[in-house]
Amino acid sequence: MKIKTKLNLGVGLLFTMIIILVLVSGYYVFSIKKDTENILKANYNTLEYSRNMLLSLDEINTNEEKSIAVFETNLKYQIANITEVGEGKATTNLKENFNFLKNNRSDETVKSKIRQDIFEIMKVNMVAIKQKSDIAKRTAETANMWIAITGTLCFLIAFNLLVNLPNNIANPIKELTESIKEIANKNYSRRVDFMNHNEFGDLARSFNTMAKKLEEYHNSNLYKLSFEKKRLETLINNMHDPIIGLDNQGLILFVNDEALKIIGLKQEDVIGKSAITLALTNDLMKSLIVNDLQSNNQKALPMKIFADGKESYFEKENVTITIKPTGEDNEIAIGDVIILRNITVFKELDFAKTNFIATVSHELKTPISSIKLSLQLLENSQTGTMNEGQKQLIESIKEDSQRLLKITGELLELSQLETGNIQLNMEKSNPYKIVHYATEAVKVQAEQKQIELITEMDENLLYVKADTEKTAWVLINFLTNAITYSSEKSKIIVRLKTEKNTLVFQVIDAGRGIDSRYKAKVFDKYFQIPGSHKTGTGLGLAICKEFIEAQGGTIGVESELGLGSTFYFKLLSA
Repeated sequence: MKIKTKLNLGVGLLFTMIIILVLVSGYYVFSIKKDTENILKANYNTLEYSRNMLLSLDEINTNEEKSIAVFETNLKYQIANITEVGEGKATTNLKENFNFLKNNRSDETVKSKIRQDIFEIMKVNMVAIKQKSDIAKRTAETANMWIAITGTLCFLIAFNLLVNLPNNIANPIKELTESIKEIANKNYSRRVDFMNHNEFGDLARSFNTMAKKLEEYHNSNLYKLSFEKKRLETLINNMHDPIIGLDNQGLILFVNDEALKIIGLKQEDVIGKSAITLALTNDLMKSLIVNDLQSNNQKALPMKIFADGKESYFEKENVTITIKPTGEDNEIAIGDVIILRNITVFKELDFAKTNFIATVSHELKTPISSIKLSLQLLENSQTGTMNEGQKQLIESIKEDSQRLLKITGELLELSQLETGNIQLNMEKSNPYKIVHYATEAVKVQAEQKQIELITEMDENLLYVKADTEKTAWVLINFLTNAITYSSEKSKIIVRLKTEKNTLVFQVIDAGRGIDSRYKAKVFDKYFQIPGSHKTGTGLGLAICKEFIEAQGGTIGVESELGLGSTFYFKLLSA
């Protein structure tokens, strides 16, 4: 039986019994009231009339007219109030005797008859009162019995509902709650056992069906994929670096809280939207996404973003996600992940380092210049003659001071580049003059190792748009390194040629070459190839790279171990 049906029957029966109790109680109360009113109206009033007539009869001798009037009035009331058997005959006799008394007022025999008639009327009503009282008593007893029976039935029904109904409802709910907790704890094998033909039975069957489907889902690959997806999303969202994922159509698939914080948008405004569309209204999104999509995976320069109430520096990295479809040999790109690494701390340390180096380098230049000036004075014959040992010491000091001056100059150049204080004098420059100036600058150094400098330059070359001094400095650095790492009596080629709309400057040596592991690092700051002569600071090539890229050019190296190296840079034609 359905729970609703049980409730309707139980509550309905209880409600019906209460109504019956009310009706029975009302009926018997009305019956008792009717019997009581009947006694009062039919019998008590007659007794009252009889008492008044007796009093009037006793006073007839003293106040004749008034007593006759009172008696006559009560007699009329009595005639109108005849209700019992025998009361009418007695009343008729009383009326006849009273009429006779009115004519013979001093006749005591008549008065005596009148009193007997009145007593007869009173006796009849007293007997009637007793009978009606017995009837009312029986009615009350019957009422008590039926009210008790009906009340007992109501109590039994209510007690049955109180005892059984909560358990019938609470026990299945309790068992269902325990089962739900088990399901929440991933115990999908849990089932609900009660199978009554009621609402709880229907609920139990539905619950067991759901648990079975959850168990099947949990054991399926779909669950594993969903679980891994949620875990990946949690990992990405807990990373401190901003991350944005896009599909191969440029739609944003996911974005973590850190990325939303710097972008200034809500997740629902980003997920599933086109990066190009968002870039139309969000400049930061444009710099983060659109520029990356158009950069052909080139490493972007650190970007400055105002986040968390301060300026922060981020390094963008665009990772292309590829997969190899089942049964195919080639990988296909399915999207990109943009990672912004927060390098603010390192940038601040780099600024501090750059300022320190600039300060130290500047302070060292003055004493080094003083040392060189003192050496020049010592070499002057007017200050006195020196023996060979003293000359060798002075020459050694001169070389070391020259090396220190070169190092401090490189450090100053680097600090200016890093702080953005470098000034470029971009103009139309003659490439032949740049090559000639550079070769002349290293000519003496090359002659010391008997190295032949060979220039191979195409004719009628266009001018190049460059800073002549900085470009010559780069070429000199290339030649100095080539001379340093070349063997004696070898050759170094300086080649100048046109390639599309650029001019290519090449320095080719036949030295030991560079291992492929280190070619990508030779332009990094402070890097020196392991096993090489560490005569410098490792800053020369890094400064060269900064100079060339600042002029809009490119720089690189081609080398194989044991076959020499070719360092080159390209600048746009003017």
